[in-house]
Amino acid sequence: MRGSHLVKRFFGSLWPLGPSASTQGWADARLLPGERDLWRRMPPADRRHAAAVARRAEAALGPELATRPVRAAALLHDVGKVAAGLGTYGRVVATLVGGMTHRRYAEVWASTRGFTRRVGLYLDHGRLGADMLSLAGSEALTVSWAREHHLPDAEWTVPAPIGAALKAADDD
Repeated sequence: MRGSHLVKRFFGSLWPLGPSASTQGWADARLLPGERDLWRRMPPADRRHAAAVARRAEAALGPELATRPVRAAALLHDVGKVAAGLGTYGRVVATLVGGMTHRRYAEVWASTRGFTRRVGLYLDHGRLGADMLSLAGSEALTVSWAREHHLPDAEWTVPAPIGAALKAADDD
């Protein structure tokens, strides 16, 4: 499942356009002002992907559980990737390297220079995104999901049904 998800993300990232104007408006209405600023920094393909994740999560959870922080979590779970400044092919390399090594190397690589640093930052996007969201005034659930979305479910601090729906929506 993970491989097919990554293949779909790769081919989707080749399309240069962001979400439609109506989807952009839908996302804007679900974000706090500081979150909107972060959302707009994300590359078009990331915003398209995140909006699709948010729509799937919202449909799966229903109106009671798909609160504003949950929708923001879906829309901004990958916002930390902007810190790396990698394009599509750099992201492919980072993903492959991350899959072949232990994630703890991300911190070491992030403390170096050049492309290696950017790979380290990309692999550490969960922690970086959580920090960015915290500074933007996001609610705890939104911040936590950015940090935890690549962790095993036993390590999540978000409620299990919400985490499971967000994860399934991201993997679809």
